[in-house]
Order: sequence, then C-alpha cells, then structure tokens
Amino acid sequence: MKCLFVTVGTTSFDDLIACVSAPNSLQIIRSLGYSRLVLQIGRGTVVPEAFSTDSFTVEVYRYKNSLKEDLQRADLVVSHAGAGSCLETLEKGKPLVVVINEELMSNHQLELAKQLHREGYLFYCTCSMLPGLLQSMDLSTLKCFPPGQPEKFSAFLDKVVGLKK
Repeated sequence: MKCLFVTVGTTSFDDLIACVSAPNSLQIIRSLGYSRLVLQIGRGTVVPEAFSTDSFTVEVYRYKNSLKEDLQRADLVVSHAGAGSCLETLEKGKPLVVVINEELMSNHQLELAKQLHREGYLFYCTCSMLPGLLQSMDLSTLKCFPPGQPEKFSAFLDKVVGLKK
C-alpha cells in the first residue's frame, strides 16, 4: 500500500493542502500507484474531507506528538520548506518534494530548497507546479542524504540564510 505523506509542520499552508487534495491531484496521486494519502494540515483553515474506499484512503489531522510513524510509512513526502521538516524527512531516507510557500516575505525556504535540490537530495516546486512535477519526476535520481550529521546541516543552513560566508 503506497503512501504519500503531506506535512506543513506547525504552520498553515492552505494553498498546499488545497492543491494536493484537489480532484486533479488526487487522480494523479492514484495514477502513480498511491493508495493512501496522509495530510498533516497544521493550523490551516483548509480541512479536506477524510475518506476511504476499497482502493484509496485519505487521512487528515492537524498535529501529532511525532511525525516519525507517518514518515516511516511514507513512500514519498511532500512538505513545506521548513528546515526541521526537510532534515527529518531526509534523515529518514525518504524521497522528498518541497513546496515553496510563495506568500512568505523573506523566503530563506526557497534558498534552502534550491541548494538541497542542486545537491540532488530533493525536488522542489510551487503549488501550481506540484501536479506536473509529481507526474514527471524520477525519484531514482535522488541521492541519499548523509545521516547523523546535524552540525553539517546547521552550517549549511547558516550559509544559505546568510549567517555565515
């Protein structure tokens, strides 16, 4: 049972949740062989209807104490570009698509996503590009993120957001 996990962390990212739960996106997700979609919606106002059929299930929740179980079960993670969510997903060795929130003013998240994409660890896009990316991406091209080196990620993040030269 292939699972797609979508997370917005502790924020709200209604555009992402609306995009991924739209009928067109659900059709694409199903056509890619996923039979389970788990949406972690944070404090957003878009709350899709959870449902289950013989061939497809949508689960929706705001928060859990830990995302560890959902990350472990996921065959693909679609996430906002928060550093914590990116690192946690990459360290679990899961393929990751980061969706940039274009409404953020100071978009260090875009810089983080671009750099991790350049290094081959993830794909990134905006909400409007997500359905097309899901159909065209080749997950086998992604590199495994080196585990257990949070200090390297921290130094990398400092560089990306301009704290270090």
